[in-house]
Amino acid sequence: QVALVQSGGGLVQPGGSLRLSCEVHGFTMDWYGIGWFRQAPGKEREAVLCIDDKGGSALYLNSVKGRFTISRDNNKDTVFLQMSMLKPEDTSIYYCASSLSSYCSDSFEEYHYWGQGTQVTVSS
Repeated sequence: QVALVQSGGGLVQPGGSLRLSCEVHGFTMDWYGIGWFRQAPGKEREAVLCIDDKGGSALYLNSVKGRFTISRDNNKDTVFLQMSMLKPEDTSIYYCASSLSSYCSDSFEEYHYWGQGTQVTVSS
């Protein structure tokens, strides 16, 4: 059964760090791009970062530049989103998703399987 299972997240103070994990089940993720999106209440879902099948990353949200990084471990079928210097405006539900191809895209329509979402709250 295909599933993307997310872990990590939670409550963190401004300036803190968190790491989100996205474990792929049911297919080999080696050949696919994996993206991270986020959606805050009342806002549209936005693309954050993506990593292609060769490990190249694409940044789609300038506000996280220099603070968030994406990586993948194909041996563990897991993609990570490392978030540092977190700000209250990073508060959102974060989703990972598997692209329909080996490439990355900032369009959620190009992603087929989605994780269950995980809440990240940045607050003092």
